[in-house]
Parts: sequence; C-alpha cells; structure tokens
Amino acid sequence: MMNYKYSFSPIYEFTVGNILGRPYAAPIFMFCMGIGIVYSRNSQWDKMVKRGAILYILGILVNIFEFFIPNLVSGILLGNWDAFPISGGLLLFCVDILAFAGLAFISMGILKKLELSNKTWIVIAVIMSIIGTLLRGTDFGIPIINLFFADFIGSAGGFTAFPLFNWLIFPIAGYVWGQYFIRAKDKGDFFKFWPIFIILALIYFFASTNLWGGILSTEDIHLYYFMTTLDALFCIINAHGVIGLCYWIAKYLPDAIIKAVTILSRNINTIYIAQWFFVPLTSIFISYFFKDLIINDLLNSIIAICMIILATLVSLGYNKLRSS
Repeated sequence: MMNYKYSFSPIYEFTVGNILGRPYAAPIFMFCMGIGIVYSRNSQWDKMVKRGAILYILGILVNIFEFFIPNLVSGILLGNWDAFPISGGLLLFCVDILAFAGLAFISMGILKKLELSNKTWIVIAVIMSIIGTLLRGTDFGIPIINLFFADFIGSAGGFTAFPLFNWLIFPIAGYVWGQYFIRAKDKGDFFKFWPIFIILALIYFFASTNLWGGILSTEDIHLYYFMTTLDALFCIINAHGVIGLCYWIAKYLPDAIIKAVTILSRNINTIYIAQWFFVPLTSIFISYFFKDLIINDLLNSIIAICMIILATLVSLGYNKLRSS
C-alpha cells in the first residue's frame, strides 16, 4: 500500500469509479472500436489480424509499465515490494483492454475471412457471451492454467479484466451498428430516442446491482469485468444512447473543441500506454515525497487531468518524432 491516504466523498467515489469507470468506459470504447472498423480503410481481414497481433503485444508492454516497472521502483525507493505485486511474473500476460482489443481484432478478422452474415456474427457473439457468463470465476487450481484461460474467460487469479468471451459482443455489436449508421440518411433521426436508451440502461444498472449484485457493485469488481450477457445487452443500449448524446452535444461545440477531441481519438492507443507509465509512478512519487498527503475529490481530479495532459503531450511528441 502507498503511504498517503484517500478521503473521497461517497458520491464522487461511486460516480467516478462505479458509473463513469464501468458502463460509461470500456463498453462504449469497445463498441466504438467496432464502429471504427466500418469506417476504416484497413478493414481487410488480414490487416485486422496483423493489427490484432500488434495490439496484443502492446498489451504486454502496458503490463510492464503498469506492474513491473512500478514494482521495481516502489521496492527500491520505498522498500515496499507488495504495492504492485506481479504474482511471480505471471502478470506480464494479464489481459487488459489492449490485449483484449488484439484478440478481438484477430477474431473479427477471421470472421471477415469466412464472409459470415451480420446475423451469424451476432449469434456467435451472444453464444460466446453466454459461455463467458456461465464460466466466469472458474478456478482450474493451477495459476498457469488460469493464466492461459484468462484470455478467453474470467478465470480466477486476477489475471484478466476483459476476457474475450464476455467482451467480444461489444465490438461485434458496434460493427453491425456501424453498418446501419453509415447508411442512415438522417443521422439525427437515427438518434431520435437516445435519452430513453440512457434512462433504460441506468434503471437496469441500479436495479440489478441492488437486487442481485450487478456491474455497479462495490463488493466485487469482477461482476463488471466478467459481466453477464444481460449486463452486456444493457451496456450496448447505453452505448447507443451515449453516442446519441455526444452527437447532440457536438452540434453546439466550437470547431476547436471538435478538433481537440479528434486529435485525442487518433492518438488513443499511445495516450493509453503513456498514462499507464505515469499513473503508477506518480503514485510512488506522491508516497515518497508527500507521505502525509490526503487525496480528496478535488485533488484527485486535478491529478487525473494532469495525467491526461501529460500522457497526451508525450503521445503527440512520440508520433511527431516517429513521423519525422
């Protein structure tokens, strides 16, 4: 554990951590990943498989930044080798969102190669989601076996956040959704009922969490990471509503903000990798120099904004250097 303390208000912690950080984060990102394939010039099956392999390798690189380097720095500076446990090196292959994205691109590339219909894609995604629902939390009794299956199902041991079977439904849903959206003549009419979609999803999220322990639960984060098929369905409903909200907001934003968001979108991978280099090291830095610091809602928000700015600047600098 780090030496500094947290003092978040219950509303802030639940809103940021359980709502914005869960159904409004990865599910929408993965849904949009599928939409991006529709608009991409490099959506040929072989290019998708190649891109997937690269993303999977980048996922391992993120694990080095997120776990191994912080483990080393924390141990040397703070004498604390337990702040970032690496599970005997097994966390090198932890399945985070980039590793999942890699597996998703490979899987969808294979499906494109087979020239299957959209209905077949959906059926495959639903079946995989149901299997992931039934097998979530499976413990094979041997860490290395749990690690292998972590790529596909939510096995025990903490080796996965986004197993393929539980989450492939999002990029596939986004891919099919994107084919309808790109052909829609009236985009505004396409999003006509977006508020209802958001409201329905929020009702489900809160009701399921209170009734049987849903994805907003604070007791077990894996109820979100290993979400059920029903959870995924309402996350997809929510994604349509949120994209509709963004479409409506975008009409009133100045071009400068639209341009800034576009730049962030184009550099999302490098920004994500950079942030996982700075976030844990910043945690160690604060613990080393400000041991008695208490991080509240405002300070945490300021640190988060600084991390985004720093990661973005590093990403833009890296891409400029690479292009030159």
